[in-house]
Amino acid sequence: MATDDTGAAAEQPQSSTQVTASVARRIEPGREHDFVSWTDAGIALARTFPGFLGGGWLRNSRIDNEYYVVYRFADEKTMDDWVSSPVRKAWLSRGEGVAVEYATHRLSGIEGWFEPQQHLTQAVRVAGAPPPRWKQAITIWLGFFPMLLLINLVVVSRIDGLPVVLTTLIATLINTPIMVYVVLPWITARLARWLH
Repeated sequence: MATDDTGAAAEQPQSSTQVTASVARRIEPGREHDFVSWTDAGIALARTFPGFLGGGWLRNSRIDNEYYVVYRFADEKTMDDWVSSPVRKAWLSRGEGVAVEYATHRLSGIEGWFEPQQHLTQAVRVAGAPPPRWKQAITIWLGFFPMLLLINLVVVSRIDGLPVVLTTLIATLINTPIMVYVVLPWITARLARWLH
């Protein structure tokens, strides 16, 4: 696999809004060298766009003429800026006759763990299967328990007398975005080796 992680990628904190795209392509017979050169040129062009965090390519271990290109941007907007750019369109036109794109998939944050594997392209599966469900459950619980305890102590205890439905609504409205955008990314970054 060829990789290209810029210095900017190392400096940016991990965020649940980062977006990874995988593109599956079939290569014309005898054009493998052309494909690799063309793909490396595309990644070099993507590197010049704000929000680019890195990219690379993988070769299918079972089918010789299938390759997967994987790249990551800081968020959907920066990914869309690259995808819709005239620079990318010109680069794609130079690849005509070299390869045919047949599948594309985007993942943001940690959603890929909970996506059934049959819904992902081979590129994402090659990069790593989701953790077992029991590890997902433990990871979520490790974030959920302390957050729920804190909300009960700080918020719920101060709003005595409200109906249980309203109290639960307030607690979940506070807990959910904090879990998704702060707690789970923080926990999963620290448990990365155990999860994979």
